[in-house]
Amino acid sequence: MTKIITRPAAYVKQGALTLYSTSLKVSELLTPNFYSVEALDPENPNDKGYQRLLNKSRAKKLADYIIAGQDTQDAFLPTSIFMATDKNIVFNVSTNTIDIDVDAIGPFSVVDGQHRVEGLRMAAEKDSRVLNFEVPVNIAINLSKLAQMCHFLIVNTTQKSVDQGVEQRIYARLTNALELEDDLPHLPKWIKNTVGKGEDEKALKYIDFLNSDLDSPWKNKIDVANKEEKHGNISQKSFVKSIKKYVLVADNPLASKSEDVQHRIFLNYWKAITNIIGTEEPTVLFKYNGVELFCKFSIPFYHKLMNTGDFKVSSMQALLQHTFENMEGEYAGVGHTEFWISGRTASGLNVSALTGINRDLIKALHTSNVQTDIVL
Repeated sequence: MTKIITRPAAYVKQGALTLYSTSLKVSELLTPNFYSVEALDPENPNDKGYQRLLNKSRAKKLADYIIAGQDTQDAFLPTSIFMATDKNIVFNVSTNTIDIDVDAIGPFSVVDGQHRVEGLRMAAEKDSRVLNFEVPVNIAINLSKLAQMCHFLIVNTTQKSVDQGVEQRIYARLTNALELEDDLPHLPKWIKNTVGKGEDEKALKYIDFLNSDLDSPWKNKIDVANKEEKHGNISQKSFVKSIKKYVLVADNPLASKSEDVQHRIFLNYWKAITNIIGTEEPTVLFKYNGVELFCKFSIPFYHKLMNTGDFKVSSMQALLQHTFENMEGEYAGVGHTEFWISGRTASGLNVSALTGINRDLIKALHTSNVQTDIVL
């Protein structure tokens, strides 16, 4: 049986965006097939979702508040839910209403407000009176899935915060779409600049390669955005920042090589590091300090290897070993397992110390007399 919901609405035109400002009873909101939440799937790089993970405790807190306000009639939820469809809804100018044919239009995408929707759903399950509670809703029509993702990003970077890992994934997807899609909405300058550079997309390709390659010392050690269970050593957002700051730079001598080759060389670099330092002991090598130091050191290290064009693990390991052996001063033990064991020297390093170690590593690198003559 077709479900048609008729609601009074205000027609709002914002540039190319058409909105209907209305309200919905919770019972209407919970109509089967009325809404969906396009959650970002961290395991699928081709996924089109963009929403962050649902925080169930946050939704429950709202549900408890709504239920508690049923007796006193003082439950208050003024912030509108933003929903969107890629289909059209006709506005009746004579009655100032819209007719929503749920079977034809649904499900609406919840662009902003998934915690409010879930909190209301949880509350209605416990107290049927909540079904008559009305919430303000803004409905955007004729908005493509890609444009919906853009509006989610705009709302959550101009009006509120969003997890940076999710933000990085969206930036990467927009970079891919920039040259192919005609219906991208106008983006704020800072978002457009980030998307245009494509650094998040490039950095995430490094992350996904390291995290998935069967022979990678980083396999499953990086917690990607929206992954519900966090068992990794470092977050995607931290690793991406280090790669953007130190690897994806103009001074990178590997910039002329294909992305695939760059990824494999970076993987070989970390294999060489872990072959020397090891991974068996509880280590902070795979945490912020290890990532920050060795991403920073990778560029001068690559420059040294460019003299021979040899980026094999064995050659990298030989050059690293000689570099570590030539280290002097307070942090001369940086190339030894003990240095990186949790709770020891590496755990207490600050930004200044990491900068000093990198400087000493570069000095030791250029006093190394190791010879490599195997060409990649």
